[in-house]
Amino acid sequence: MKKNDLKLIVNALMVVDFCAIFALGLLMKLVIPGGGQVSKYFLGLHRHEWGNFHFYLGIFLIGLLMIHVWMNWTWVLHSVKIAFGDSWQKFLTILAGAWIMVLILGWMFAFIN
Repeated sequence: MKKNDLKLIVNALMVVDFCAIFALGLLMKLVIPGGGQVSKYFLGLHRHEWGNFHFYLGIFLIGLLMIHVWMNWTWVLHSVKIAFGDSWQKFLTILAGAWIMVLILGWMFAFIN
């Protein structure tokens, strides 16, 4: 399989996954809202089961995004070098550090609640 064909498949999966996440978010917000005496079931699944599905689709999208960036890494480096000149390595290091901090803080706050 050619690299461009694989990129097309990954990009198509990302679009489908994003649309599914969006649709499930609307479903949970508008059709089966939480709280009150409202029925929390839709198509035989409880609101929390829809939420779990929404979560796993989000995790899958993150994986696809990582594959997407990896497959386009040459373009990323080239664009960053053009935009930041000689300090491109410093920019990528700061960006990577910021993402690591976001992940660590998210992990910490997940255990606080």
